[in-house]
Amino acid sequence: MSVILITLIVLGASLGAGFLGALTGLGGGVVIVPFLTIVLGVDIHYAIGASLVSVIATSSGAASAYVKEGFSNIRVGMFLEIGTTLGAIAGALLAAVAAPSVIAVIFGFVLMGSVFSSIRRQDESPNSLAAGPGPMAARLRMDGEYPSRRGIVRYHVRRIPGGLGLMSVAGILSGLLGIGSGALKVIAMDRVMRIPFKVSTATSNFMIGVTAASSAGIYLHRGYIDPGLTMPVMLGVLAGSVFGTRVLVKARTRWLRWLFAAVIFILGAEMIFNGFTGRI
Repeated sequence: MSVILITLIVLGASLGAGFLGALTGLGGGVVIVPFLTIVLGVDIHYAIGASLVSVIATSSGAASAYVKEGFSNIRVGMFLEIGTTLGAIAGALLAAVAAPSVIAVIFGFVLMGSVFSSIRRQDESPNSLAAGPGPMAARLRMDGEYPSRRGIVRYHVRRIPGGLGLMSVAGILSGLLGIGSGALKVIAMDRVMRIPFKVSTATSNFMIGVTAASSAGIYLHRGYIDPGLTMPVMLGVLAGSVFGTRVLVKARTRWLRWLFAAVIFILGAEMIFNGFTGRI
């Protein structure tokens, strides 16, 4: 294939990745890394480098709109970035010594675990949203509200230490896999901290850019960010994330949850298979 054709293919795939990344809070990397490695045969380290830049683009394209619409919880996001940033640096350093097949298998199992954790929880009920906040969340004034078809919905934040611990793991996986760790961030906020799914998704998009930037510098220093690959990935993801942001505001939570599960299940299975068979 010619360079122009490959660039157009990468651009189109990145557009879809950015759309799903903004819509589900995953970040575009969760789609673009498997695509580049499995479909185009790109070395996984270069795919991760391009993905990290695309994750920053996703966050830039989606986060401002979510903040404006009132979905992102800025106070929660900034506090949890303490864990994700430190973890991302550690993960990027670990990626330099890990074999590509090992990274692929870890990637796949992380995604598969995200599927089962995501679909187990039901949509929020008024009673669950009305439950009191956790002691630490109350002291840090992390409770919030978001707009819905029924009007303004107020919610409480709970289990801050548990959420922060999972965020540290999410940061390590972000630096190791280049996925922005949006999957684990959504699950940490949605399941552990009991934050409504749309707020979790929006806050994840706000956070993933900072997390990715923490490890992207290490990949750049090691020469794993190729401008010819990174540019179409970044442009496509940015455009897709803007479109995904507009769809999320009107989408139903149940539909988002099943889309989230379906996409990462397929990609997780592919990465595990290719990692064990040595195709990556």
